[in-house]
Amino acid sequence: MEKQGVISLGEAFVDYISTDSTNTNFRQLLGGATVNLAVGTSRLGLPAYYLCKLGTDSNGQYVEQELEREGVSLEFSVRTDTKRMCGVYVHLTESGERNFHSYINQTPDEVLTEEDLGRGLFEKTRIFYFGSGTLFQRDSKKTTEAALKYAKETSNLIAFDANLRLKRWESEYHCRETVVSFLKQATIVKLAEDEFNFLMETTSLEAGLEKILKWNIPYLFITMGGKGACGVMNGNKVFSSAPKVDTI
Repeated sequence: MEKQGVISLGEAFVDYISTDSTNTNFRQLLGGATVNLAVGTSRLGLPAYYLCKLGTDSNGQYVEQELEREGVSLEFSVRTDTKRMCGVYVHLTESGERNFHSYINQTPDEVLTEEDLGRGLFEKTRIFYFGSGTLFQRDSKKTTEAALKYAKETSNLIAFDANLRLKRWESEYHCRETVVSFLKQATIVKLAEDEFNFLMETTSLEAGLEKILKWNIPYLFITMGGKGACGVMNGNKVFSSAPKVDTI
């Protein structure tokens, strides 16, 4: 059987996004970078599998219904009555920029464990995707390590999106050391420019590239907002300008 589809491992969030810069009224949306990847994969018509621990309360049901509506498979996720879904309040500045103001995690130890994983799913998929959101907590980090092992054993491409949220880490040092150790194992790495500078401890794209290219990551992508993006493969760099759009 031909391997096809993408596994996304992460933590589903309920985003509470401010409706304006007063930051007093919020709308509820399904969120999380790994969720976005799973939904985007499904919308492209490819099999998408989301791995997480789900609650059975109203927020857990909301997350499950939204993912199922998007065609994302939760067959290999785990459900428990004690899990409470994570939440994040997103404030807006006067200029409309987002600010991840506060995180809510009532059950920080309720995570997918390595015992919850099965090798069978990895045997039929093509790509395993994860981010830093499962690396700052001890048990979820062990789960990620186990998933990486399965992915390598079954010849999955390994895609890593840092998606750094420093408020969730005990220190910048711990964040940098941990994230770098994982991105070195990836086939595909995507970083935002500020994340790239933080991890490489530089303010220069060229200086950072000189350092990261020594790690021989096959496919590297750095997004730079209005300045466009940079892609690197086999040491060859390609720059793409950003299209001009009316931001809202």
